[in-house]
Amino acid sequence: MHPEPSEPAAGGAAELDCAQEPGVEESAGDHGSTVRRGCKEEINDPKEIRVGSSDTSYQSQQKQSGDNGSGGHFAYPREDREDRGPRMTKSSLQNLCKQHKLYITPALNDTLYLHFKGFDRIENLEEYTGLRCLWLQSNGIQKIENLEAQTELRCLFLQMNLLHKIENLEPLQKLDALNLSNNYIKTIENLSCLPVLNTLQMAHNHLETVEDIQHLQECLRLCVLDLSHNKLSDPEILSILESMPDLRVLNLMGNPVIRHIPNYRRTVTVRLKHLTYLDDRPVFPKDRACAEAWARGGYAAEKEERQQWESRERKKVTDSIEALAVIKRRAEERKGQRESQERGETTSSDDGENVPASAEGKEEPPRDRETREKMELFVKESFEAKDELCPEKPSGGEEPPVEVKGEDGDPATVTACGG
Repeated sequence: MHPEPSEPAAGGAAELDCAQEPGVEESAGDHGSTVRRGCKEEINDPKEIRVGSSDTSYQSQQKQSGDNGSGGHFAYPREDREDRGPRMTKSSLQNLCKQHKLYITPALNDTLYLHFKGFDRIENLEEYTGLRCLWLQSNGIQKIENLEAQTELRCLFLQMNLLHKIENLEPLQKLDALNLSNNYIKTIENLSCLPVLNTLQMAHNHLETVEDIQHLQECLRLCVLDLSHNKLSDPEILSILESMPDLRVLNLMGNPVIRHIPNYRRTVTVRLKHLTYLDDRPVFPKDRACAEAWARGGYAAEKEERQQWESRERKKVTDSIEALAVIKRRAEERKGQRESQERGETTSSDDGENVPASAEGKEEPPRDRETREKMELFVKESFEAKDELCPEKPSGGEEPPVEVKGEDGDPATVTACGG
């Protein structure tokens, strides 16, 4: 009385169905071949039978879980995170430090690379008090939190996450650059607590109205602002942007507002007085001068201003070419003088020494003059030594010879040095 396995039972049921096929075939007529092929495929593919039975049990479990809660995803509490991806634990952080050849002691690290790891929460960073740059992009982070210990942080990269709100940045008083691109943020807020924030990147978010970016008026030190690829459409956003005193770089590409502002680039250049870079290219002094001329007198004034700039630029080029020609001519003259000196063109001097002709009337270099003085002093001392050893002959005539007897008694004659 042992129970039969479930799979043979399923197979038996399939065989029973196939056993009834001949009757169906007789009643179906021309459709019998189609039914037989379906039966053979059903018998020859037992995997489908097994999967079907498991799917039935799975559907029953899903139905029960649906009755117990709103869905299978919300049935698990947030604390049970074993099946929700990797966690930012202390051990995993140390392993990442080893992987990137950083310090094992957390407080010694000034950079931490936590990007592309699948984290959905910021946690366990209390010991990393010396961080200056934190890379958290391309994860599944849903909230900015647990950054109280990172008081030295300068750069925070949170792009490509699941953030919906800007919050909990008060401890980061030294933060200079913040990247929140590619998230789901609808309003710029809670940034006035960052006194030295210089760069803010908010591309590919859900900003739409003037009120969504109005908080930028309180960011007095902001210099670089990227609002590209949002949904901003109201030209009044320029009133917000022109109230930012230090704004130098602005990117509005990919927003409908570009089409709603007449003469977009000229208008933005005129209204934002200190702007040096707009969208994909710089704002040169020439561009600003032409835009301001256009604002004063239309296209005719802009054309005249542009011609004046072009004439000044051509004059600068011409002056530069002439200056180079002068430098080249002087270099050739110096080269010719040097070659003439090397060929030995000289003139005779009173003391019989050969003096180069080109050197007449010119002051000698200090090194050459010092060498010549040393040589003259050496010659003078040499003559004085000669005079001491061999004094000059007396004016009356030659000195009488001195007789000296040799060893054999024969007299020998010795004359003085002058003889």
